[in-house]
Amino acid sequence: MKKNLLLPFLGVFPFLIAASCVKDTDFNQTDDIVLTPVVELDLIYFNLTASDFYDENTMTERLTLRDTTEIRFLDDTATQDNLVRADFYFEFTNSIPRDFTVGFQFLNEFNEETYFSGTQVNQGSEQSPVVTIFEDRVEGTDLEQLTMANKVIVTVDIPSSNATLQGNLDLQSKATYFLEIDQGQD
Repeated sequence: MKKNLLLPFLGVFPFLIAASCVKDTDFNQTDDIVLTPVVELDLIYFNLTASDFYDENTMTERLTLRDTTEIRFLDDTATQDNLVRADFYFEFTNSIPRDFTVGFQFLNEFNEETYFSGTQVNQGSEQSPVVTIFEDRVEGTDLEQLTMANKVIVTVDIPSSNATLQGNLDLQSKATYFLEIDQGQD
């Protein structure tokens, strides 16, 4: 009498494999999981020409230009609770033969300033545009202030302008948000 042991072995073998994988697993360790996502977002960009700083109709200088951008990501409660750091990267390319002062004013819903940062942009020329990089790392109490903002106002100041001024001032920027989400929090 021949017995086929292959069929019972195939039935028991998967059970033994599954039991050996689960036997020493501590499912309470899931309380110790901390997720650390990094979110990169484009923040602000502009392309200004030298003529933007001079009003041809009135023949007067425009020494300050402003633009407002909403930043809805920061006013989310989950973001505010889990954000541990924010890095801002600004890259200016300037072919205008003037230095610029650029300010980034973060405002809350009541238009109150919660955070401010700024930089100088070096002058360039049309033949040799100059790249100025500005990086701002926000942590601690500054981060708490930053997360109250829901918009940012960019202010670009030029010391002087005229009708013959030539060139461009371009900005590209991104924000990198570092989050820490603790799964054990209640």
